Amino acid sequence: MCKPIRQLENIPGNEGGVSGPQLSTAPGRLGELCHKLHRAALFPPFALTDQLVQPAAVPCNMYIWFTALAGLAILCLSLLRARFPYLGDDSAYILRTMKLGLRLTAYKKLKPFYSILDCFLDAAKRHPSKVYIHFEGRAYTYGEVEKQSNKVARALRAGAGLKEGDAVALFLSNEPSYVWTWLGLAKLGCPAALLNFNIRSKSLLHCFSCCGAKVIITSPELQDAVEEVLPTLREQGISVYLLSESCSAEGIRPLSDEISRASDRPMSRDLRANVHIKSTALYIYTSGTTGLPKAAVVTQERMWAASFVQASAGVAAEDVFYVNLPLYHSAGFLIGMIGAIERGITVVLRRKFSASQFWDDCRKYDVTVMQYIGETLRYLCNTPKKDNEKNHKVRIAIGNGVRTDVWTEFLHRFGDIKVNELYAATEGNIGFINYTSKIGAVGRANFVHSFVFPYTLLKFDIEKEEPVRNSRGLCIEAERGESGLLVGKVTRRSPFVGYAGNQHQTEKKRLRDVFKKGDLYFNSGDLLRVDHDNFVYFQDRVGDTFRWKGENVATSEVADVLTTARCVSEANVYGVEVEGHEGRIGMAAVILKEGEDLDRLDTYARVVNLLPAYARPRFIRIQPCLEMTGTFKMKKVRLVEEGFNPAHITDPLYFLDTEKKTYVPMTEEIYKAITSRQIKL
Repeated sequence: MCKPIRQLENIPGNEGGVSGPQLSTAPGRLGELCHKLHRAALFPPFALTDQLVQPAAVPCNMYIWFTALAGLAILCLSLLRARFPYLGDDSAYILRTMKLGLRLTAYKKLKPFYSILDCFLDAAKRHPSKVYIHFEGRAYTYGEVEKQSNKVARALRAGAGLKEGDAVALFLSNEPSYVWTWLGLAKLGCPAALLNFNIRSKSLLHCFSCCGAKVIITSPELQDAVEEVLPTLREQGISVYLLSESCSAEGIRPLSDEISRASDRPMSRDLRANVHIKSTALYIYTSGTTGLPKAAVVTQERMWAASFVQASAGVAAEDVFYVNLPLYHSAGFLIGMIGAIERGITVVLRRKFSASQFWDDCRKYDVTVMQYIGETLRYLCNTPKKDNEKNHKVRIAIGNGVRTDVWTEFLHRFGDIKVNELYAATEGNIGFINYTSKIGAVGRANFVHSFVFPYTLLKFDIEKEEPVRNSRGLCIEAERGESGLLVGKVTRRSPFVGYAGNQHQTEKKRLRDVFKKGDLYFNSGDLLRVDHDNFVYFQDRVGDTFRWKGENVATSEVADVLTTARCVSEANVYGVEVEGHEGRIGMAAVILKEGEDLDRLDTYARVVNLLPAYARPRFIRIQPCLEMTGTFKMKKVRLVEEGFNPAHITDPLYFLDTEKKTYVPMTEEIYKAITSRQIKL
């Protein structure tokens, strides 16, 4: 019979074996670990009893070697974890994404095609009484939203004569009707164009027309903006519908009564019989790098892929998701509302973000997942400190654009929240997610991700604003740890569809002859860096654009507005950093017409009336001439570096003063007030 381990030295036939006490003298860490395992009673039958009766005699050396092998396994696991600290996170993420990929592959093969709309219909059947949307004190269940979307679909089909394939523009603010109106359109097989409710005049007309829509649906609070362009819309034969019971404006038709009178019976699937995985589902607008906003084409496949972000971040069916970002953006609509449908969860929808009410909302509705942009977290960190700041159930945050210092302060202030920082573009074919919550990183590179979505970072010439090419005319891959231009290979699995009605801008985002003649990549227009631990970091945006208040701003659009001012001859627009703020704020170097001074009131009126607040140049620099590159592009690098500090700039400087409603001379006092945050931008 076998004796306890501590008595092994007295067992006949084990004179040459390794006894329990001798384990401590075994060489290296293995011996020490085995002794600790023995002392810790990892195998209780041997450590706790002096007499052990077993049904058959077993050589005691087996137990000794079993203990040693177990210790060796634990040691190897410990060493593996030390060498690869993110192995567990990597494995879990890869497993989740592979499962999601298999699901999407299965949906593609189903006949008829299984869409996000079908996913919603299944959720409404499965749990019709579950709340889908909380909004301003009112709860809307999946069943209620399903019935309301049927009513919308019937009213639009009867009133506007909509049929499968007709594009419809939604010019709405954040409200539940946004969601069920989109669902109603989807039931008719109609793609929706999600218009930014901040745009006006020329931009509004442009965004509407480029998607080919013949119908626009808006709400009473945006009626004035529509009336500004109504004559043009009527000339083009556009039907305008208002989500209201009445409207006195000629040419705008109220829709609410027609919706209320319509039946809520389910719509026939035959109305969308031709919708498939490659069909256009949405048009979402992005400033990209140049010109007026462009309508990125979002296919049914891409909508599914975006909806999986929640799942890849670990969101579960019982979670409650807080959406305070605008629904005309990919983040709020695709990741937030559509992702909630994929998960079958509840959403708390806000009309707009409020830092003072954010945590009260989270506590009131038991929010477990929040959405953010960098400014969101900065505003929360700037709120007065309270004793109950960590008294909430939020466990996951999903978003993009947060600075490292704000990220750190956010965790310190509000508790252990897993921040999943993203990098993606609405029209792009490559994205990243930081599933490890490593502070500062926008993602993590792994072999599965790069296999499914091939990408690379290219050496980039900042001055020429183009990739560096070798003597054969091919691009050069950036070194590990070096900033480079992110490009994604265009393949069947990672396509680049482009922009609706804008083949020229679509082609500008295509980069050819990258590593061999004839290959094709999507040009992200962003500089990223991958460190030696495979973490991905966003470095900067290149080209004629900057990002402010979570919005992309095309510099050429701003320049076009500035040159409509009576005194401005030419304008070079760019973004400059402001201490303590995310992104870059708008600034312009301008040349005045001969003999003219800056007409500050007229210039102010132009930018305020024609540009949304986030796109307005807050600083204007008067120059005698604008520097040009050899290819006649305006030089911006030095201007960006010099910023808006009047102590370092001899040119006349002006600041857009919203209280005085004009541009005022930039002074040291104003500069200090901005950097100390006494003046809010």
